[in-house]
Amino acid sequence: MSRLRRSALLGATGVAVGVAARRLSARRRLVATVPAELRSPLLMVPLKVGGDRTVAVVNAGLRAAADRDRSTGWERREVPATAEGPAVPVYVYEPPDAPTASGARPAVLWIHGGGLVVGHPVAYHDICRRLARELGAVVVSVDYRLAPSDPFPAGLDDCVAALRWVHEQADDLGIDPSRVAVAGDSAGGGLTAALCQRAHDRGGPPIAFQAMKYPMLDDRTVLRADHGGRGAFVWTPASNRYAWGAYLGHPVREEEDRPYAVPARRIDLSGLPPAWIGVGELDLFHDEDVDYAERLRGSGVPCELLVVPGMYHGAEGVAAKAEPMVAFEDALVAALRRGLAPD
Repeated sequence: MSRLRRSALLGATGVAVGVAARRLSARRRLVATVPAELRSPLLMVPLKVGGDRTVAVVNAGLRAAADRDRSTGWERREVPATAEGPAVPVYVYEPPDAPTASGARPAVLWIHGGGLVVGHPVAYHDICRRLARELGAVVVSVDYRLAPSDPFPAGLDDCVAALRWVHEQADDLGIDPSRVAVAGDSAGGGLTAALCQRAHDRGGPPIAFQAMKYPMLDDRTVLRADHGGRGAFVWTPASNRYAWGAYLGHPVREEEDRPYAVPARRIDLSGLPPAWIGVGELDLFHDEDVDYAERLRGSGVPCELLVVPGMYHGAEGVAAKAEPMVAFEDALVAALRRGLAPD
């Protein structure tokens, strides 16, 4: 190797090392803004969900893991196919106590997260079993279709089918159809909001309560250049841009006139079920979630809003034992308990 080429190579290597060092230093400064109890080495790695092929590989891995799952406390069933859509797999979690003669158990339809592009109900066994155990509720977790292979309205249609099935199977499941809640996290929280809107407009099936953990509600967050320092961890602006584009079937734009595609774009929120929304102060979805909660209240819909200081998106999955995350999960369970309490 000539002296000139060696010099060029060493120079390029030095530049690359310098850039990497600066990025590492900047990342450390970002992580330092997170409360100590919520920090993790995982936060040093910038995550990005994007690329149809990558998403397909991730989902194939999740389904393979689901096929190997031998845990207990649930039963996989199937909502029959109809003229409106294919059969929808659901996971049913029974509470430990048998139904009473009046069939008075409540029910929760759980909708998993994953940005509308990845995810599987099996990853939510713990929360579903907890809800069944502590609420005495039948929990039904829906395995809805995902974008980009199945863009809007496929996933929402599957959730509608699952909700309808819960009501149709009320006697078989031993539940009180007047005490059915819908809940979910992230994309599942956004689908919860959309499902409540659609059920309201179509006169049912009835929903008694909606609970949304850091819900993905507004595609227009993609159009904002300044996120106020939010979205640095777990779910980033880049992931959000890809996911909304995959779900909508086109890049996010100022106009989106399809009802229920983007819950936050709905103008009239009156008449929707009482709600609970929980979100972290550092979550990319913070502003859209707070705005939706305030708009629900302004429309006469009771809505409890919990904003956790220093919490980023999905922090309970990274720092599950941290006191703020334990309290956050407890708040979700308590909200559903109140929302499903008998009149």
